[in-house]
Amino acid sequence: MRPSHQVRRSFYLHAAQHRMPVDVLRRMLDRLDPDTPPDGPDGPVALLERRVAELLGKETALLFPTGTMAQQVALRVHAERRGRPAFAAHPQCHLDVAEMRGYGAVHGLRFHPAGDRNELMTGSDLARVGEPLAAVLWELPQRDLGGLLPEWDDLREQVEAVRASGVAAHMDGARLWEAQTYYERPLAEIAGLFDTVYVSLYKGLQGVRGAVLAADEDTMAQAAVWRHRLGGAITDAWPLALAALAGLDDLLPRMPAFREHAIAIAAAINADGVARAQPDPPQTPMFHIHLPAPKARVERAQLAMVADHGTRLFSALRTAPGGYGCSFEVSVGRHTLDFAPDEVVKLLHDLLDRAR
Repeated sequence: MRPSHQVRRSFYLHAAQHRMPVDVLRRMLDRLDPDTPPDGPDGPVALLERRVAELLGKETALLFPTGTMAQQVALRVHAERRGRPAFAAHPQCHLDVAEMRGYGAVHGLRFHPAGDRNELMTGSDLARVGEPLAAVLWELPQRDLGGLLPEWDDLREQVEAVRASGVAAHMDGARLWEAQTYYERPLAEIAGLFDTVYVSLYKGLQGVRGAVLAADEDTMAQAAVWRHRLGGAITDAWPLALAALAGLDDLLPRMPAFREHAIAIAAAINADGVARAQPDPPQTPMFHIHLPAPKARVERAQLAMVADHGTRLFSALRTAPGGYGCSFEVSVGRHTLDFAPDEVVKLLHDLLDRAR
């Protein structure tokens, strides 16, 4: 990718142009009480933890510097309570494919993939897991499947069966804010299915960084010990909290509009036939665009587009099985609303014309 200063418009939600420090600082200042100290019961961190706990219907919550740490800690606590090192999740579980398997290297945990890597995990998949488990993890929505979600009754049945067997249920809710737009149920009702819930502060909420883990008080007391041991009990975390509070105020109420825009863009792409958007229609403000051209050619085509008119469509491409064709992820947020569906179709034609 060419230097970011050459990009004037980005369809990619988390591009540098959408995270300019001066804009983030302005949003923080709008919510900063000059008489409130950074720490303490009325500080931004405590306010954020209480607010997320209330939204999710949990007794308490803790701010973590990263979601990687938060989820490993949750699984570690569940494993220690049950004396079992194994957890199950979808084969494309983010902890396994994108975090260097820290659950094993740091905590000695073992991952049991359940089901087909190209389909949602099912109750039957979990029933076939033979080894004793400490926990099962559900990623809502399943990012690597284009933001797919299990239907509500199916999800509820899966979780209830797991918990009835004495196994903990953990939600990777990095994009729970987006998933709620499909289920159309209160966040607390969705989170109430699970023993522990992690949410991201910088993805859909477009904060600086960080995550929150929420559960009952006993579980979070143990999580606090591991957060400290891993160096996650950082001082002066208030900037992370302030940025997240801004996202909760400004962006969380707009998630349904982001989903509707995602549906409109995907429909325009599929009606034109220039590419294929999946799922069809999107269940959340996230989906994948599949392109009928090799990855290397599409990457070169985007460089040419940036050089000619400064428009960037994607951050990274994935190669399709067999090597021909590729895809990229779309997350719709406030900046993506600047791209009308017909303009996205025209940009894809431009991209693929250059890739020939």
